[in-house]
Amino acid sequence: MFELKPLSREAIPAALDKATRYRLLNEPAEAESICLDVLRTDPENQQALIVLLLALTDRFSKGYGVSDTQALDLLPRLRSEYERTYYAGIIYERKAKAQLHQGGPGASFNAYELFREAMTCFEKAEKLRPTGNDEALLRWNTCARIIIRNKLGPRPQEDGQL
Repeated sequence: MFELKPLSREAIPAALDKATRYRLLNEPAEAESICLDVLRTDPENQQALIVLLLALTDRFSKGYGVSDTQALDLLPRLRSEYERTYYAGIIYERKAKAQLHQGGPGASFNAYELFREAMTCFEKAEKLRPTGNDEALLRWNTCARIIIRNKLGPRPQEDGQL
């Protein structure tokens, strides 16, 4: 088919700036493609991994065929335990928002469970966070507010379930 053209190492900073801009312009597929090019040249580039993870999760609510598995598979490649934990929370939070937005049978219960999973990750990240970094607390509060505002709750227990 086609052989992809390699990116030079010198072009990586500008490419990552462009990928970030595409995310901000709500063009996650373009950001994803750029990050994949960066990672072909520099497989351990932490910024590219994070922007790629965010670009994948940007697509959750767009109805694209993107699963959380693709984003979760990137987590072990992040060097920092804090970032692995924090971005796991981001994945669950964004999946929950997409679930809530898409609706359907059981969507509110599924969204609640995903928000709670995100909140658990953010609580763990809070304990690992660098001094002065309250991002995990801000994300936890956002999840809590969405749960309260939308009156989300756990799935009711069926008779015979514990």
